[in-house]
Amino acid sequence: MDAERSSLCNFFVNFLMEENYLLTAFELLHELLDDGRDAQAIRLKEFFSDPSRFPPDQISRYNSIRVADPQSLLEEKEALAEKLAISEYEFRLAQEDIARLKTEGQKKSVPSIDKSEEMDSDEFGGNRPEIQRKKKDFSFTDIGPLKNNERQDLNCAVKEYLLLAGYRLTAMTFYEEVTDQNLDVWQDSPAHVPDALRYYYYQYLSSTSEAAEEKIAMLQENESLKKEIERLSKEKDGLLKSKENFEEQIGAFNKSTESLQKDLRDREKQVQSLKQSSEHQRRNLNDCRAEITSLKMHIEGSRAGQYVSLNEGDPVKLQSKEVEEQISTLSEEVVNPTVEKDGGLISKVSISAEKGHIQTEDDMVVEEVKNIIADQREVAGEAGNISYANNGTLENQKEVSNYLLSPSNGNFSPRDLGSILKVDPGIGRDSNSKSDNANGEAASEEMGLGTIQILADALPNIVPYVLINHREELLPLMMCAIERHPVSSTRDSLTHTLFNLIKRPDEQQRRIIMDACVSLSRNVGEMRTETELLPQCWEQINHTYEERRLLVAQSCGELAEYVRPEIRDSLILSIVQQLIEDSATVVREAAAHNLALLLPLFPNTDKYFKVEEMMFQLICDPSGLVVETTLKELLPAVIKWGNRLDHILRGLLSHTLSSAQHCPPLSGVEGSLESHLRVLGERERWNIDVLLRMLMELLPAIHQKAMTTCPFSSISKSEESAFSVSLLEIYAEGRSEWPMFEWMHVDCFANLLQLACMLPQKEDHLRNRITKFLLAVSERFGSSYLTHIELPVFLVAAGDDEADLRFLPSAIHPRIKGLKPRTAVANRLATLCILPLLLAGVLGAPSKREELTIFLRQLLVESKTKENQSSKHNNEVLDAVRFLCTFEVHHNMIFGILWEMVVDSTAELKINAAKLLKTIVPYIDAKVASANVLPALITLGSDQNLNVKYASIDAFGSVAQHFKVDMIVDKILVQMDAFMEDGSHEAIIAVIRALLVAIPHTTERLRDYLLSKILQLSASPSSSTDVNRRRERANAFCEAIRALDATDLSQTSVKEYLLPAIQNLLKDPDALDPAHKEALEIIMKERSGGTFEAISKAMGAHLGIASSVTSLFGEGGLLGKKEATESTAPGSPTGQGPESPKVVAAASEDTRFRRIMRGNFTEMLRSKAKTQDETQPQNH
Repeated sequence: MDAERSSLCNFFVNFLMEENYLLTAFELLHELLDDGRDAQAIRLKEFFSDPSRFPPDQISRYNSIRVADPQSLLEEKEALAEKLAISEYEFRLAQEDIARLKTEGQKKSVPSIDKSEEMDSDEFGGNRPEIQRKKKDFSFTDIGPLKNNERQDLNCAVKEYLLLAGYRLTAMTFYEEVTDQNLDVWQDSPAHVPDALRYYYYQYLSSTSEAAEEKIAMLQENESLKKEIERLSKEKDGLLKSKENFEEQIGAFNKSTESLQKDLRDREKQVQSLKQSSEHQRRNLNDCRAEITSLKMHIEGSRAGQYVSLNEGDPVKLQSKEVEEQISTLSEEVVNPTVEKDGGLISKVSISAEKGHIQTEDDMVVEEVKNIIADQREVAGEAGNISYANNGTLENQKEVSNYLLSPSNGNFSPRDLGSILKVDPGIGRDSNSKSDNANGEAASEEMGLGTIQILADALPNIVPYVLINHREELLPLMMCAIERHPVSSTRDSLTHTLFNLIKRPDEQQRRIIMDACVSLSRNVGEMRTETELLPQCWEQINHTYEERRLLVAQSCGELAEYVRPEIRDSLILSIVQQLIEDSATVVREAAAHNLALLLPLFPNTDKYFKVEEMMFQLICDPSGLVVETTLKELLPAVIKWGNRLDHILRGLLSHTLSSAQHCPPLSGVEGSLESHLRVLGERERWNIDVLLRMLMELLPAIHQKAMTTCPFSSISKSEESAFSVSLLEIYAEGRSEWPMFEWMHVDCFANLLQLACMLPQKEDHLRNRITKFLLAVSERFGSSYLTHIELPVFLVAAGDDEADLRFLPSAIHPRIKGLKPRTAVANRLATLCILPLLLAGVLGAPSKREELTIFLRQLLVESKTKENQSSKHNNEVLDAVRFLCTFEVHHNMIFGILWEMVVDSTAELKINAAKLLKTIVPYIDAKVASANVLPALITLGSDQNLNVKYASIDAFGSVAQHFKVDMIVDKILVQMDAFMEDGSHEAIIAVIRALLVAIPHTTERLRDYLLSKILQLSASPSSSTDVNRRRERANAFCEAIRALDATDLSQTSVKEYLLPAIQNLLKDPDALDPAHKEALEIIMKERSGGTFEAISKAMGAHLGIASSVTSLFGEGGLLGKKEATESTAPGSPTGQGPESPKVVAAASEDTRFRRIMRGNFTEMLRSKAKTQDETQPQNH
């Protein structure tokens, strides 16, 4: 379509050129350029840029025509009218000449056309392409002049094309240029068709051989497209059939799945019914055992009744026969037990298939029944030959029998009943002594069970009356009762008493209880630990007292060894997960400790990701105790158990970055430096800090794994802890992958740099944590790694183009080079955030001290002395050096470079030196300040450059703020006097503002000095007539006075300096700000020693209420106030009584409101203290 439009446009341009419609062509040129169709406007541009047609001097003359006044325009109009008349006459003559020439040319062109047609038909019939090419070269004049109707048709077609194409300005110009024809009315003719110009173009193209070839190619393409469509339709039909087959298969699979699910549900129901029947049969079996036991005792009683005479033998035989029949019936019931289920019967075979051990127990019962039957037969056979037994023995046997058969003692477990049923089958065949021994053993066992029962009944009643500190002495008795008692409900009650033995057990008592639980679990086995001990323990998980919840946490780790493996990583892990969300810190700490104990007992690592998530939750815990336990115990346990250090590291970096990214930006202005920095909340700052600590804890494991996974076995590992240069050279070849080694400089460093670029300047603690990690990396990985890998990475990130990447594989070069800043904001961000890490964490390593000195000297000294060196990042560089100053080990090196800057002749270097001296002051002691900082500042203060001098004044203020040593204060005062002697307005303002910062922290001597200077300067009015300079000076004095008023000034200082200075300032009201003026008046009123002030200050001092921010937090503040009020009180007038408390309160509230309005927090606190003191007598 584009080629067609281009050809049509060229055709139209040719027509305009031939017809000499220059204005239309010129408008068309501009519209083509506006539409971006430069390629189609080339001919028009060349035409109108031809100097032969449009001379440059004429064009410049037209451009230089200035706008004339109306009179000159009228004259020019008249002259042009005359020229127009002459031009019209000449035009008519020219038209007549053109018409004459056209007729002559037409007569000459008719024979040539006939001759060319004859040549075309005769001689050049076989040379058609050449003829077509020559036809293209013919101009419009070769086919004769245009007739009027042809010209009418072409003009109308051109106008229609211009309107359709959107060239409205060109169409209007063309319409105005064609004056001899009415283009609005197109006569009906064969050429009058819609979109006529395109049809003319197509008709011309269809008459050429190229059009025929193109048509043939289009037909061939249509045929190939039809074949392709047929092939695609066949493929579509095949795919539809395949889809139907797949849908049928899916339907069949769904049906089979539903049938399988239904079958599975039926089988589950069958299993449940079998379990229920098994339980029912077990209960029947226990009942049978109880009956067997009673029958045994009945037989024992029969044996003991051998004193009966032979005449009474028949009843004995009759009774023995009845017993034999009962035992036989019972034996048959035991041999073939059946239970009812769904209206039918299920045999013992089906039950034993579900619970195989039941059949074994039934066999034992059958064997016991057979033994009883044998014993009964022996008793019946020997009844006549047995002598009488003693009556006392009979009574004892009856007592034991009655005890065992009593309802209260009949609920014994199968295990205990099995021990009771052990009866010697030879009883009755041996002598009476053997029978007595067997009966004695059975009686002792029953008496033991009776003792356990008595103990279990008595313990719940005994425990409440034992002192809490001595209740652990009951643990052996409780353990014995829990372990040996046959009834589960009683055991549960005793276990509940065990865990509630002490209301709030301390650490030692919890240790005793857990040791008892461990011993009990070891004795009773897995099943009873799971079903009896753990449920009682876990009932305490939501208890009010954290000591009880601590027991739960301890049980998860210590009792897990005595339960089944599948319980450990399911139920116990869920309990630990609930405990790590506990509100008590000690409970969360215990959960972390016991989770570390629990991990080695897990049967597999299926729950690894859940455990890792719990570990990160504990790592980010707000309690330092929990974090410390997690780092020292849980983290090594997770690494050893899961063996997925790489996954932990990925999660660590992800959590670290997300903690910072979730914070709002420092500025909402898109594209600014502050929009990249984040405002960290307390929780986010804590999370990032502990995650960086975790990274530091993982560094040995990272190094160890990097060493063990080294793929270059040919390298001798003589250096176990460092990477040699030869090893790094082979690594740089990139022939083998080393993921754990690459993780450090590809992933870890990149993420740490990204984190650093989100930390604002005040986050020195987190930046210090990153620096320590980088120093630890260089120490553990070796100096070769530091020089050839770590340093180049940070140089690239800081914007250095000359970093040496030879020791890094070429495959990771793009990722390393991607760290380089690309924009101006990114360069500033790199200087602000990455340069501190480069200086302190990389070049700050012990092996790089010389390189650090060279780099820092080049950064601070040499780069500033170079010509055309940009200093737009000066503040960011100084902040980076300030961070380096936080490390004391670099102070000597920094002071050496600072002295080079101080003695340099460049003023900018001296100003930067003063700024650096100001920033280093908080990180040095008084000795270093006196030996290094003060001499440098004194040197700078004597400089002739005023900017250098003022910068040193600012630094002196910082020294005064941080040091109270008399010798340092003396040097500062001497230097300040030197500055004040200058007498310049700027020096005075600089001194006052510098000392203003130090007022809350400096000595009383320096405060008095500042007050005296303010008094001296305010007493001599400013000679300047500039109101702005007077106001600036007065504002500085007022700010200093308000700051001094918030401190504990002596009464002498107030009388001699403060009040006179305020009076001097109030004499020039035009220079005072209204807020300052009101504040000075209030200070004047309160410090003037009136009755109200004396009473309020005395009461405030008596009650210990602070009168200012410094009094609240400073040392000895209240004492100074008390001395001031004591000295003021005697001078108060005594003739008048104290003011009314109501009046005082009202006046105080009014004053307090005014103080709030003027923004003085100190005065608000003082007023609040006075109000409380003065209204206190009303309450009494």
